[in-house]
Amino acid sequence: MKRDVAPIDLGGVRTHALDERPSKVGTAEFAAAWGRGGLFSDFLERLPQVLAASDLKAVIAAIAAACRERRPVVFGMGAHVIKTGLNPIVVDLMERGTVSGVAMNGAGSIHDAEVAMTGRTSEEVGPALDAGTFGMAEETAAVIQRAVAAPASQIEGLGRALGAGILEAGFPFAGSSILAAGARLRIPVTVHVALGTDIIHMHPGFDAGRTGAASHLDFRILAAQVARLEGGVFINAGSAGILPEVFLKAVGLVRNLGHRLEAFTTVNLDFIRHYRPLVNVVQRPTACGGRGFNLVGHHEILLPLIAAGVIEALE
Repeated sequence: MKRDVAPIDLGGVRTHALDERPSKVGTAEFAAAWGRGGLFSDFLERLPQVLAASDLKAVIAAIAAACRERRPVVFGMGAHVIKTGLNPIVVDLMERGTVSGVAMNGAGSIHDAEVAMTGRTSEEVGPALDAGTFGMAEETAAVIQRAVAAPASQIEGLGRALGAGILEAGFPFAGSSILAAGARLRIPVTVHVALGTDIIHMHPGFDAGRTGAASHLDFRILAAQVARLEGGVFINAGSAGILPEVFLKAVGLVRNLGHRLEAFTTVNLDFIRHYRPLVNVVQRPTACGGRGFNLVGHHEILLPLIAAGVIEALE
């Protein structure tokens, strides 16, 4: 049977020696097997010097270097960080002086306040939405509304007012609250609210005007930290939209005002790749200098790994 197209002739293929070909990975970059009884720093050292493992070690080194040089390490976070049980990790880093500032979205402040009040948070949205009860917890809205109504919210910002309110109320789990830790340690914890996105915005006592003013003040507080970020680190963990946008605007603002912001490190942590954090945290701010890292993985694994690595590196 006659073919329409004859198979290509391989007789003229040119080859070369394997030793002449550049290779991207070799045994020098391979992992080392684990030995029982080693230190956590030994574990990190035995990871392969390849791809995400290499980036993980670079992120740990950047945070440790910023701490040694007394440069800011600002931790931006979505509510998922709280919902995966990581408050103790964040609070510990704040107490050690490793994290110099925290920025969270409105949902983060709600879940953090609920943890302080009851030691529990995060309702099942589906059944509650069907029943018309989703987001209608009275105590949650009341606590945040009291903080918004306090004079401190318009003077020191929303995050500081919420943290101070949690401490003053003497809630039983205040020790697990990131907001309370910020007020207690005098570390900025800023809250960046998008009106209409949070459950408390549905409650009749919600004050949109004061909330917006307090959150805008928090934006200015965060921007003041970004203005000193040269040589430091900004981390975005689990915020796919709000914090990447807030951070990008803060970068634009401080550069407009003449602050030097070139050699610094940005890190995005999430369990899937999102467009907005990739461009607004990892790529665009570091385009004229610095380094950006995008680590894909679950917060409940990645963040404790990074925190432990930094503690080992510093101590």
